[in-house]
Amino acid sequence: MAGRAGFPSLAAVITILRFIAVMNAAVWFGAAVFFTFVAAPAFFSNEMMHLLPRVYVGAALQIVLERYFLLQNWCGAIALVHLISEWLYTGRPMPKLTLYLLIGMFSLGLLGGQVLEPYMKKLHAIRYVSKSPVEQEQAARSFGLWHGVSQVMNLVVLAGLLVYLWQVTHPPNTPRFSSTNKFRG
Repeated sequence: MAGRAGFPSLAAVITILRFIAVMNAAVWFGAAVFFTFVAAPAFFSNEMMHLLPRVYVGAALQIVLERYFLLQNWCGAIALVHLISEWLYTGRPMPKLTLYLLIGMFSLGLLGGQVLEPYMKKLHAIRYVSKSPVEQEQAARSFGLWHGVSQVMNLVVLAGLLVYLWQVTHPPNTPRFSSTNKFRG
């Protein structure tokens, strides 16, 4: 398993890279499924609504949402670094679909975490703290619209993560360093 001068062989490095990719994709997909179908709905369950006022439930969810987007961004960055590392180590052509999929999901995660979540947090505060009923109503309508947008974005990312997880667990069998010029007749 060791190559020259104690360094790991190319096969060992590729195996380690593949393991990192599968673990990262599994954590990323699992976190998205857990947050979407378990954690977020739990905040607005009847049990939670009886326990805490709605304003505190929403504020608590905002805290969890910040950490969720942080995890999404880390997983996206790890996936992009992995894709580039695997491309460099194997010499295989970089799979364009995977690259575009990762860039899209990473971009949606950044957009959600850096733009949408802080804006929704501001709208949530206005909705429950403002003295003006008109401001509260406008904030509630705007929050509802952006919440819908965020849900659609989350479902798009979930679908993309499912495709990405499939791709990572079923690597292509393309030869290394191949060129189409070799096979001309």
